[in-house]
Amino acid sequence: MSNNDLPPEGEDRPNAAAFGRALARGLGINLLVADMAASLTFHTRVLRAKISYWDQEFAIAEALGSVWMLHHDRTYRDHPLVGIARGADGRGAGAELRLYGLDPDQAEADAEAGGGVVLAGAANKPHGLREAYILDPEGYLWVPSVPIPEG
Repeated sequence: MSNNDLPPEGEDRPNAAAFGRALARGLGINLLVADMAASLTFHTRVLRAKISYWDQEFAIAEALGSVWMLHHDRTYRDHPLVGIARGADGRGAGAELRLYGLDPDQAEADAEAGGGVVLAGAANKPHGLREAYILDPEGYLWVPSVPIPEG
């Protein structure tokens, strides 16, 4: 991950209460991660996310009109999910995190170039999307996809 991909660590930390109140209605995603640097590299290079804030404990990622958060395991030290996440093979087992509008071919190439795990390469699907299945360093399954043009 280059310094150009991220703002300086800890710069302009948002007010937690104001940030929480400003979140749009709908689905929210918060990912527990053991390695913040590896996760941020994946999110910026493969998912093309913009990281608006980060430190070793917490990050805010944005892409394609969506916002999600990453929290290091130690920030959840008293949360019951940590024990479950540490004991699971592939933290995100059974969940797909879909980014509609992200080029799956480019994401696949970026993942392969960075040593990522591509479970299934970009392919056209019967439900009208071209998508790829890519694991991030924590085992979460990301599915970048774009509509297949009609024709």
